Amino acid sequence: MNLVTGGAGFIGSHLVAALLAEGEEVRVLERPGVNVDHLPGDRIELVRADIRDQAAAVQATRNCRHVYHLAADPNLWRRDVREFDAINFHGAMNIIRAALDNGAERVLHTSTESILTPTHGDRGSVEQLELYESDMVGPYCRSKFRADSAVRELAAAGAPVVLVCPTLPIGPGDRLLTPPTRMAIAFCRGELPAYLDCRLNLVDARDVATGMIAAMRRGKTKRRYLLGGHNQQLADWLRILGSLTDRPLPRWTVPYPLAMTVAFFSEGWATHVSGKMPLATVTGVRLTRRSMFVDPGPTLAELGLVARPVQESARDAVAWYRSLGWLQ
Repeated sequence: MNLVTGGAGFIGSHLVAALLAEGEEVRVLERPGVNVDHLPGDRIELVRADIRDQAAAVQATRNCRHVYHLAADPNLWRRDVREFDAINFHGAMNIIRAALDNGAERVLHTSTESILTPTHGDRGSVEQLELYESDMVGPYCRSKFRADSAVRELAAAGAPVVLVCPTLPIGPGDRLLTPPTRMAIAFCRGELPAYLDCRLNLVDARDVATGMIAAMRRGKTKRRYLLGGHNQQLADWLRILGSLTDRPLPRWTVPYPLAMTVAFFSEGWATHVSGKMPLATVTGVRLTRRSMFVDPGPTLAELGLVARPVQESARDAVAWYRSLGWLQ
């Protein structure tokens, strides 16, 4: 049995599909209230639970040979910032420790490229990069860093835990609308008047799923696997989407100081008045200043992976948006 936490999410749903295509048994853990209608309910075992619930984590991980932990809060702002640690750190460790205690042969933890932004010295190879909490940008990144560090400690002690860091996922299938997909749809609809250019590494979510299976089966512990694809400026990604939707690049680029000012006031309004997700986040803007191109080559070579072209991911994503009526 394979357990996939966060199996209704963008990457998780592709991972579930890939495992089922190989004839694997799949159990999906999703929190109550999350829409799972797009999952093949007759082919999976669905568990509704919150990863912050330690007893539920123990129950969900029983009789599982492989545990893929993807569930996390991917947002860069919360009214109560303690939620980041509760879900991304303590929740992650609930699942991982429960899986190990229940005898799982292998556990895969999903970290994030967002923590691979050191401020000190030579950045070197991200697979072996030494990171410090002082490097982290905002509470989201700190929570993911703490989980990353705890997992690496477990691996160093001999636990069968594999660590992967996907870069920015693109492509079809993001029914829960992560921030990159929301931006892509807004651009395709002509509703993105300006943008803050930055460096990205784009990878198709389907390729991430394939990479996770490869890392689970063949990956080594005590290192990170960077599941990435192609380096692109944000402007280049928008041009590719624009070529498929007849949309020009937005006329204005936002200067960093202006973006930070907008983010500061947007978060203030969201925190003290609306309670809704802000237009821009301070963490998101700060990450654009730290953005960098990365080389996933060593991971792709070791695991035998090939990243599909960005143009293919864009074409499939736009066709999928249209099929759901999101571009009308």
